[in-house]
Amino acid sequence: MDFGRPIQFGYFVLPDSMRPLRPLQLAIRAEELGIDVIGIQDHPYQRRFYDTWTLLTAIAMRTNRVSVFPDVANLPLRPPAMLAKAAGSLDVLSGGRVELGLGAGGFWEAIKAMGGPVRTPGEAVSALEEAIEVIRLVWSGGRGLHFDGKFYQLAGLNAGPVPPHPIGIWLGAYRPRMLGLVGRAADGWVPSLGYLKPQEMADAAARVDDAAREAGRDPAAIRRIANVAANLTADEIAELAIELGFDTFVVGGLQEDAEAELREFLENVAPEARELVAEGRESR
Repeated sequence: MDFGRPIQFGYFVLPDSMRPLRPLQLAIRAEELGIDVIGIQDHPYQRRFYDTWTLLTAIAMRTNRVSVFPDVANLPLRPPAMLAKAAGSLDVLSGGRVELGLGAGGFWEAIKAMGGPVRTPGEAVSALEEAIEVIRLVWSGGRGLHFDGKFYQLAGLNAGPVPPHPIGIWLGAYRPRMLGLVGRAADGWVPSLGYLKPQEMADAAARVDDAAREAGRDPAAIRRIANVAANLTADEIAELAIELGFDTFVVGGLQEDAEAELREFLENVAPEARELVAEGRESR
C-alpha cells in the first residue's frame, strides 16, 4: 500500500569513538551529499560507542537541514520523562529536527550491567506502551502532571520545554504484539530489513495496518522508515515504497570508505529509486 509520501534517504552513523571525530564528520558530510535523516543506534553498553544523545546533539548543532533520531532508543536505559526531556530539548535547539525512534529493549544482560531493569518480553511491551503515554504527556508542557502506571509514574511534574514541532515516535518492531502497538499508538515504524525476509516484512506491514484500522486510525498516518544495507537496489526500494508504504530508507553497513559508498548510493541508486516510485505511482 503506497501512501504517496516523498521518498527520503537517511544515513545510519556508527557511534564508534575509536576515531573520535569520525562519526560527526561523516554526518556532516552526509548532509552535504543530500541525506535527509541521520540515525544513531543506542547500545551504550558497548564500551567503544558514544552515548547516543550526546552524539545526536553534536550532529544537530553542526548541521542545518537533516533530521536526527535515535535508531532506536533503548527504553529501559532511561526514564521516559527524561527521554522526552532530551528529545524535546534537542528539538528546540535544532529548530524542530528531532524524531524519536524507540524500542522496548534488548540485550538484557548488558542493560542489567548498566543498572537497568530486566523485563520479560510481555513486560517490555507493556512498559513501552506506558512510556509512549508518559512521553507525550511530557511534551504537552503541562503543569502538575500525574501518571500512575505499573512501570512508570509522574507525581506533579511541570514539563517543558515544549518541542517546536510534533516529534514522531517511531517504534522498532518485529513481533505481533509490538506491531499491534505500532498500529495503535505510534507515529512511525522503523524495522531493519536484515531481520525480516520479504514475506515476513509484508506480513508485518499488514499487522500494522490492521491494528491501525482496529484502533480507528488511518494506516497512512504511520510513517514507514526502513534500515537498509547500501547494496539495496533501486528496484527493491521502489517495491518497498509502492507495495508496503515505506517512504524513508536509512542506509547502513558502509565500510571503511563510507563517504564514497554513500556518494555512490545517492548519485546512482537514490535517483533511480525515486524515478521508479514516481513511475509506479503514475501507473496506478
